[in-house]
Amino acid sequence: MNALAQHITALIRASGPLTLAEFMALCLQHPEHGYYTTRDPLGAEGDFTTAPEISQMFGELVGLCLAQSWLDAGAPSPFTLAELGPGRGTLMADIMRATRAVPGFHAAAELLLVETSPALRARQKAALAGYQPAWANQLTPKNQPLFLIANEFFDALPIRQFIRDEAGWRERVVGLDDGALAFGLTDATQLAALEHRWNDTEIGDVVELSGHADAVASEISSHIAAHGGCALIIDYGDWRSKGDTFQALKAHKKVSPLSALGTADLTAHVDFEALAKAAAEVQHSKLTPQGLFLERLGVTARAQALAKKLSGAALESHIAAHRRLTHPEEMGTLFKVMALTPQGAPPPAGLEDDA
Repeated sequence: MNALAQHITALIRASGPLTLAEFMALCLQHPEHGYYTTRDPLGAEGDFTTAPEISQMFGELVGLCLAQSWLDAGAPSPFTLAELGPGRGTLMADIMRATRAVPGFHAAAELLLVETSPALRARQKAALAGYQPAWANQLTPKNQPLFLIANEFFDALPIRQFIRDEAGWRERVVGLDDGALAFGLTDATQLAALEHRWNDTEIGDVVELSGHADAVASEISSHIAAHGGCALIIDYGDWRSKGDTFQALKAHKKVSPLSALGTADLTAHVDFEALAKAAAEVQHSKLTPQGLFLERLGVTARAQALAKKLSGAALESHIAAHRRLTHPEEMGTLFKVMALTPQGAPPPAGLEDDA
């Protein structure tokens, strides 16, 4: 039993079972032993790989999409260019490289990186040397337009799980069984937050809620409603939560969430409907598969242009990266894209309803 497991066990003995949200928060963000506070989790040597690490094409197209939204908004200056959970800084570096030729964009942009991990902040500082980004533990933009990207951010925010039975909803919790961590269920209760799910669920169905995700979406919404801008949310999930999607990843393989505390990534699928409802002050685009979004932005043409300079193993890797980002059996349909924009603003490029 490692130090974090000992700490969580002691908490449960003292105060009773933890909700999944409390458990996730401790495992991911504990100041000494949390997953994100102690390591760089990305890449072949880490536990998972994100789209920006797969190919530069992803960040380039996302950057041009945001730049076009900035132009559509009248090219406001200054504005905040923010990223939630920036990883190694790869995505923002690709965004800045791709937008160098957009007149006025770099001069007006003030970079804000929302990151709690000291290890990842160091990687971001190296990747973005020369751009003078600011860092924050939570989203605190200035009173100016906000153009934001959140790629694989919301999936790591703590969730609560509820299982429907005859009498109502029972919450899944983490407790102890003979001294070992184990999942359990609370007694059934009625929940106002789940009243709207009674007609589309059956006994035994699991619904996941994330108050943390809703709060962030609400903050983004309020800021964009007041000051303008655009937020691109890219993550795996769907329009409405249904089913148990809570998982742990270690060395690119699924493991028990109770077996590797603080050393495995904990995630859950994003409920985009809940985010849209929380962002009620602005409008949201139609939820669009990542593959379709990238194809509309011209990823295949970009891939072909890059391929002309490659051969051998490098070309094979490039072709594989394009497939992984866009193919329905890879990230193409599992990952979705949704934009938040001011009421009446045109949808960002790639997210047009009639395209």
